[in-house]
Amino acid sequence: MKFVKMHGAGNDFVVIDSAKEEIVEEQLPAIARNACDRNLGIGGDGIIMVMPSRQANFRMRMFNPDGSEAEMCGNGIRCFAKYVFDRKMHQDVIMTVETMGGIKTLKLNAAGGKVQTVRVDMGEPGLLRSEIPMKGTGSDKVVAEPLKVAGKKVEITCVSMGNPHCVTFIDHVDDFPVERIGPEIENHPNFPQRTNVEFVEVINQQEIKMRVWERGAGETLACGTGACGAAVASMLNDKVQRKVTVHLRGGDLFIEWLGDNKVFMTGPAEEVFEGRVGPAEFKKWVSDI
Repeated sequence: MKFVKMHGAGNDFVVIDSAKEEIVEEQLPAIARNACDRNLGIGGDGIIMVMPSRQANFRMRMFNPDGSEAEMCGNGIRCFAKYVFDRKMHQDVIMTVETMGGIKTLKLNAAGGKVQTVRVDMGEPGLLRSEIPMKGTGSDKVVAEPLKVAGKKVEITCVSMGNPHCVTFIDHVDDFPVERIGPEIENHPNFPQRTNVEFVEVINQQEIKMRVWERGAGETLACGTGACGAAVASMLNDKVQRKVTVHLRGGDLFIEWLGDNKVFMTGPAEEVFEGRVGPAEFKKWVSDI
């Protein structure tokens, strides 16, 4: 199995072209679990499958390190775009990509035939409790709502960016026990499909700092949909303006929530190396299905 290792703001992925590899549907969760293992595999925050689409230029599927499939991945879709453009599989700087979270339109910033940054139309955020989805009664929107976690109450704002996000604001995010509180919120019974969790420190009206606990992956250096969710949550709570830079441990993303209600994300995409998993190792990876 041939692959390309890529990352967007430190959020790293194993990218696989389905047209060139003989992989069956049932193998994908096992491949994700083994490929993402940082000790015994390639290492990554997920695998990304490049696939054909009848509705868009391409189709993207993304699997987490635990083998679960994600609806959408903001950093991953920028890596996806760089992969297909740099290999001349698509030569227009405008690209549409089908995801489980809907069809996304991307604008590529390229130099010398290589993508440098990508601006992604992430669509309209889902703000209703049912769209996240989240159990419970009360107001339609989940804004500054108390949630009991680990014996304490935290204030949360929830947003769907095609996948669920739960945002809480922290005074000093660098010192916050993300590895302890993150999984408590991710697996809280109020979230029937689990949730991604963003811990946000507001710097000023144009900047926020964020750490993220990703559903099925743990803490990662960046999360594109999470940055969008955090920015929208910050705007809903009147903490920032409608255009904001999100500082993550792996780099910065620029998020805009414009008058047409659409969210746009701009950020980098990098290729690290190409590689190949040998037949014996690949057989071992999929032997448990």
